[in-house]
This record gives sequence, structure tokens and C-alpha cells, in this order.
Amino acid sequence: QVQLVESGGGLVQAGGSLRLSCAASVNIFSINAMGWYRQAPGKQREWVGTITRSSSTNYAGSVKGRFTIARDNAKNTVYLQMNSLKPEDTAVYYCWGRVIDDYWGQGTQVTVSS
Repeated sequence: QVQLVESGGGLVQAGGSLRLSCAASVNIFSINAMGWYRQAPGKQREWVGTITRSSSTNYAGSVKGRFTIARDNAKNTVYLQMNSLKPEDTAVYYCWGRVIDDYWGQGTQVTVSS
């Protein structure tokens, strides 16, 4: 069983930055891929980006160039650095990991004010 715990959400003005953290309960080398999803009020959960075991990354078009995913293997933690935030980035952000099954964190709220 893999547990994922997010932290770092909050309220920020448009144009600002936030860094989310996702701490895993296991060695993240055992997780094939990790990443982030988000869900805005009244909308479906959408993919934000993924980082593989080899640190290869992919991002949704809406965040490419503004968001960066990184991993610290020594801390079993994955990060989501969010820059140039926009009001439309407001959502609950969920950490995700895939071993054989998919695992999810509890979510952390990010609110971007205009």
C-alpha cells in the first residue's frame, strides 16, 4: 500500500508562485510514475503532469512552461513548482502514483486570486 501526502497549497495572487510537495510512504523508485492532477469546482479531474522513475517529465498544454515537476529520491518526495499562476489554476491538486494500481493523495487546495 502506498500513501501519498500533499502539502503546500494556499492562497496566492495571480502571477505568484507556489510549490506543492507530495511525500510517499515508500521508496519512490518502487513507483513507476508519479504526477499531479487537479480538479476545479464543477469540473472533471484533469491531468497536470507526470514524472517517471528516470525523471522524464510531461505536462498538460495549459501549464507547460509555467509548472515544473521534480523529484527528490532521498526524501521520497515529488514537487510541483507552479509559477505565473492564473485564476484558472484554482483547484484541488492531487498527487498520483502508479505501481500496479493507482494511488492518490488527499488533495491540497490552491486558490489564485485575480
